[in-house]
Amino acid sequence: MTSIIETQDLTIAFGGHTAVDGVNIAVPENHFKSIIGPNGAGKTTFFNLLSGQLSPTKGQIKFRGEDITKLSPTIRTRKGIGRSFQITNVFPNLTVLENVRLAVQSQAGIRYQMLSHFKKHKHLEERATEWLEMVLLNNKEDTLAVNLAHGEKRKLEIAMLLALNTEVLLLDEPTAGMSLEEVPAILDVIRKIKLKGDRTILLIEHKMDMIMDLSDSVMVLFNGRLLADGTPEEIMKNETVQSAYLGGLYDERTVEA
Repeated sequence: MTSIIETQDLTIAFGGHTAVDGVNIAVPENHFKSIIGPNGAGKTTFFNLLSGQLSPTKGQIKFRGEDITKLSPTIRTRKGIGRSFQITNVFPNLTVLENVRLAVQSQAGIRYQMLSHFKKHKHLEERATEWLEMVLLNNKEDTLAVNLAHGEKRKLEIAMLLALNTEVLLLDEPTAGMSLEEVPAILDVIRKIKLKGDRTILLIEHKMDMIMDLSDSVMVLFNGRLLADGTPEEIMKNETVQSAYLGGLYDERTVEA
């Protein structure tokens, strides 16, 4: 099976602390992989390396076989790697439709022109509306983003990533900060994206029921190292993973499920 994104000996150290330590993964195209681990395991740092927010101390990141280790976050996004953050990243004083239309416009390579009315590019608005339907926000088109509930902002951010035609979605705790009532809606959106079958999704999440329901595979980070990588069922049965989560002894071996 062809890998869309790979890491080889991916490592980053801050002073004497190694936050990500020699991680090797290969993620197949259109695959759903969740990343779990205790607090401080290196999950978000790993995402920051994949998306280009951080540069590794050593190792490589490949996208469709191309070494992208030294490319900027902007270039990685253009190539097809989209990243959501624990804190939503939308334009608060634009409407929901305007936020997504800007992403569609950017992907289409149409630069902003002050004297050119957006109605000239009606197809951009139609495409933006399609993405809003995908994330169940089509009834909020004219709402300012600042007035959305937290869960709705999450859905808007995902719509913007989809509108950029990203092939790989890096979703960093998409349910963080949500009320219990908001969580099912974001789950429905992520499930719809998965069922469409044309995106690779890497998800950091603490909700194990969500991980078990959605994931094709799960990788476990512990102290920056890849502790295990396997199906959700294999990971749940893995005694070393259970020990790491329960605070038991870890004998420094890399265990593959």
